[in-house]
Formats: sequence, C-alpha cells, structure tokens
Amino acid sequence: MKRSGNIRVLAFEKFQSLIVAILGAICGLIYSVGGFMVDLLVSLNLVESVETSGLSYGTVLAFGALLVMPVIGAFAGFLFGLAEALVFNLFSGWIKDVDLNFSQKK
Repeated sequence: MKRSGNIRVLAFEKFQSLIVAILGAICGLIYSVGGFMVDLLVSLNLVESVETSGLSYGTVLAFGALLVMPVIGAFAGFLFGLAEALVFNLFSGWIKDVDLNFSQKK
C-alpha cells in the first residue's frame, strides 16, 4: 500500500472548523450562563459585587456569545486548519520515513 503523505486541505479545514466551532459553542454557553447566574445573584442581593450592577443590558449581550463565539471559532479553525494542512503537506514530502500505524499487533 503506497501512501501519498498528503492530506486534503479543504477537508481538513472543514473538520478543524467544525471542532473549534463546537468548542466555541461550549465556551459561549459557559460564558453566558455563568454571567447570567452571577448577575442574577447580584440582583437578588445574595452576593455583593463591585464589577457588576446585576441584570442589565450586559447580561443580554452576554447571550450574544452563544452566536458569536462559534462563528469566531469556526473562522479561526478554518484559518488554522489551512495553515496546518499546508505545513503538513509541505513537510510530509521531505520526511518520508515517518509512518504512523495505530493498528494493534496480534
């Protein structure tokens, strides 16, 4: 079996973009829900904070992170996926003796 040692750049970009977009959605969820909980506790006078006044427009804007962070993550993943795939393809042509075999020996 002969391998070319190259990966398809566009396919890797899409994969990387999807992975980082999912991570962005998770981070956006943590950011928005966590911020909402802190603002809610401050508004109910259960916690005192100098940084936040409680529920306000900032709380609503924090829920924008649910949309914005996955988009930013997907864009960054696409760009980094492009760079990673191009660098991998460049160096795989020079280094031909590297063989990654993940099958188990019996």
